[in-house]
Amino acid sequence: MRNKLGKSMMVITIIIIPLLFSCASTQRKQSESKGADFYNKRGIEFGMKGQYDQAILDFKKALNINPRYAEAYNNRGIAYGQKGRYDQAILDFNKALEINPGYADAYYNRGIVYYSKKEYAKSWDDIKKAQGLGGQVPPEFLEDLRKALGRQN
Repeated sequence: MRNKLGKSMMVITIIIIPLLFSCASTQRKQSESKGADFYNKRGIEFGMKGQYDQAILDFKKALNINPRYAEAYNNRGIAYGQKGRYDQAILDFNKALEINPGYADAYYNRGIVYYSKKEYAKSWDDIKKAQGLGGQVPPEFLEDLRKALGRQN
């Protein structure tokens, strides 16, 4: 009888172990996603307080967890832009747009950085693209950009 019981336990073990690994893998993916969201949100909070270096570190942590997190690239780009690191900001906006080509906020934010770099034609293109995707652009900024370009409309 023991042999039969031993074989039954072995069959159950063989069936249960892959199931446990599958559940652990799913749980790990869910916790990784929550971790990326946590660091992204905390980075936003640091950014709102003007603590851009700490914000950048949290966005990097979010991206280490989820390298396809377009919002974290966008947010890190904003923080770099606030620090005057425009080229790094543009790289992050580009990466966000590579992941999500319809991301209006990334076009808008890249347009702001191009404006800061006095690259007004690139800024105009990005702002128009953001608007075309439904993004809202402050009328004052549009007016300033038109003046910088020498355009009336």
